[in-house]
Amino acid sequence: MTKRMWTGLAASGLALSVLAGCGAGGGNSQQAAGGDAGKKGDVNLRLYTYGTESAYNWKKTLSAFEEKNPGIKVELVQLSEKGDTQEAMKKLDLAAASGETMDILMFSDPASYAQRIGLGMAAPLDDYIAKEGYKENEEYKVDTSLNGKVYSLPGKFNSWYVLLNKNQLDEAGLPVPKDWTWDQFAEYAKKLTKGDGASKRYGTYFHGPQGGGWTEYMKLMMENQPENADFLKADGTSNLDNPNFKKTLELRMKMEKEDKSAVPYADMISQKLNYRTQFYNQSASMILIGSWMNAELGGTDTMPLNFNLAVAPFPKNNASDPTGIAPVATDYVSVAAGSKHKDEAYKFVRWYTTEGQLVQGKNVPAWNKVKSEDVGKIIDTILSSTKNPEKVDKASLVATMTASKASQIVPTVSYQAEISKALNEEFEKMILGKQDVNATVKSSQDRVNQIIASNKK
Repeated sequence: MTKRMWTGLAASGLALSVLAGCGAGGGNSQQAAGGDAGKKGDVNLRLYTYGTESAYNWKKTLSAFEEKNPGIKVELVQLSEKGDTQEAMKKLDLAAASGETMDILMFSDPASYAQRIGLGMAAPLDDYIAKEGYKENEEYKVDTSLNGKVYSLPGKFNSWYVLLNKNQLDEAGLPVPKDWTWDQFAEYAKKLTKGDGASKRYGTYFHGPQGGGWTEYMKLMMENQPENADFLKADGTSNLDNPNFKKTLELRMKMEKEDKSAVPYADMISQKLNYRTQFYNQSASMILIGSWMNAELGGTDTMPLNFNLAVAPFPKNNASDPTGIAPVATDYVSVAAGSKHKDEAYKFVRWYTTEGQLVQGKNVPAWNKVKSEDVGKIIDTILSSTKNPEKVDKASLVATMTASKASQIVPTVSYQAEISKALNEEFEKMILGKQDVNATVKSSQDRVNQIIASNKK
């Protein structure tokens, strides 16, 4: 563990959690399956998650696990009522620092996951995997290994795609794209932009980067490549000399400053805009987002769908590039290092990331045993829980999800969050007019190289 990481997180008291181990429980917990925490003698597992009931179907899921595993109860500790992952991670850090009892942890992105693995918050699962006799990178579509060890198993398989307001597409005479490039995406955004002032409708909305997160929006033209799709290469060196990094910055600048077809970054920050409201309130015609949105596509109580919705694949750089390669998000589900019930916690993690995903019925699983022909059935189940599934163009959604595939996984590093923060700061200087694209690329390269050097042992 690096001195820099300890210094940054120990200030909030998080480092104490590694030493504190298990302490008295507390926090905003609820027994998801109903009733009390279980009969005397039951093993009670505490699951810390950012996932909301509406997005994760916890009551049904945890009840199914408990029915199959008598003697084990799972208590849900809800870290954000809104499903806000940044808020959830802050609360998780505070809970760890105060010594709360933890058994199962969920992380939403590689940087959050790697950072807390570096602090010793999760236990390695390699012995359990070896005993069971499978290989994690063959059993699942997402490789979660870090520094040669497996600290989590992946839950959902959420590739990114483009959500489209089909009514607005029809109005502009634009077909639903089945295969397209970034140039075509930018052209669509221009044609879909309408009006002026406060009532202006933008062609698209980019929800990042912000606060050191949502950095997917800084590498759009890198993420659709089979290899070298991230800020770092597999050997841990900088990948920012990749021409697709500069091309992404140029695309963002062109769409916001020249075409004026993207919601201004300054508005996103100052008004604290959210991608759901921008799209469902019809302020933006298209949004690039992850397929965790499948569970909400047909509308919810808080975000109704009042138009017809279609889905398109992640755009390509060139027409000749392979179709469907996109960023992939997953839930990193871990056994807490301080758990006194690691065997039972692993049993839950393994069940949840396999058949538990099918019980949950909210996402396409990362489990490889789910065949591509089953995707349509899974999506039917997912959409059926929304308010207006009939307004969703299911054919375009199934075609996009079936064609989606991840680029070669680049192992995350423990200082990933530090890199993301530095790149976010350089992007802001560019998009707010304080430096040009070339200066942004140069500063980004310099800062990332410094971070890599300072973290070398």
